[in-house]
Amino acid sequence: MAFLGGCSPPGNDPPSTNALRFRGTHDLSGRIMPLNFSTLWHAFKLGALLLAIAVPVQAAERAIDKEIVVAATLDAAWAAWTTREGIVSFFAPDAVVDARVGGPFQIYINPGAPAGMRGADDMRFLAVQPKKMISFDWNAPPNLPEARAQRTFVILRFLPVDDKSTRVTLHHTGWGEGGEWDKTYTYFDRAWGNVLDNLKKRFVTGPMDWTEWLAQLKKMNDAAAAKK
Repeated sequence: MAFLGGCSPPGNDPPSTNALRFRGTHDLSGRIMPLNFSTLWHAFKLGALLLAIAVPVQAAERAIDKEIVVAATLDAAWAAWTTREGIVSFFAPDAVVDARVGGPFQIYINPGAPAGMRGADDMRFLAVQPKKMISFDWNAPPNLPEARAQRTFVILRFLPVDDKSTRVTLHHTGWGEGGEWDKTYTYFDRAWGNVLDNLKKRFVTGPMDWTEWLAQLKKMNDAAAAKK
């Protein structure tokens, strides 16, 4: 059987065990010279290695990844993140939530603060796949103003483990580098763990009681107003 290029078939052995003879290859005296395929194969691997070394390796995109299994049905876990009542039960004392693309996902950690300084002000849902996934943009806390002027984004996924428990995974990405970006990353690496822990507690001991938290915030807000 004829093969492309006029060489005999290499068979089924590994490349290192084959020696191919090309009919058109001659030495200076006109004799046909055998071409060792093993030598070519090793040369190819060496070339590929050198190319890999020469091409800069790009670092993986920085991200925060967290997950937790909560003692809640898929419906209950979904409602905890996609309704105001759900958010208030574990995340923050107040919120504006409308789970649709472009709808508000505004989480007010400090509801008594001036507009724009309450927490995750003016955040929006970017994508909503019912009972499976939501994504939303996110900002830094008010004490990091340079980073707060920018936006990152968060993806949450919901997967039922059984009929009484649900796995919630969180992926937070879109980070810059250095300065307040690094401080914000460190802050949320800790904060998201706390948020998910509170979500788990919500389905064990009940909704969060924000009374003491709000009393502390009122003192802080009143003190800040008195200084102006």
